[in-house]
Amino acid sequence: MPSVVTKAKLVEAAAKASNLSRSAAGEAVNAVFDAIVANVARGNRVTVVGFGTFLPRKRKARSGRSPANGKEIKICAKTVPAFAAGQGFKDAVDGR
Repeated sequence: MPSVVTKAKLVEAAAKASNLSRSAAGEAVNAVFDAIVANVARGNRVTVVGFGTFLPRKRKARSGRSPANGKEIKICAKTVPAFAAGQGFKDAVDGR
């Protein structure tokens, strides 16, 4: 099973890469994540060239089944966050 990279590990990597303290790097990482969440929540797309696009995606209302009793239930329409990987990200994961 692959290892899990936590936000703390990302902060540490950012601190080393940018020669910042861990607290300053943590604030920067949190600011980036907060900006992405806030913009997608407002219905905007956030594109990071070479990495990917964060976007809100609409789901239609549909019927489903309750796992507890098997009865049919109505699932309301909602907006969910989505991510589409950019070509640079896809190539890096593929090993190119």
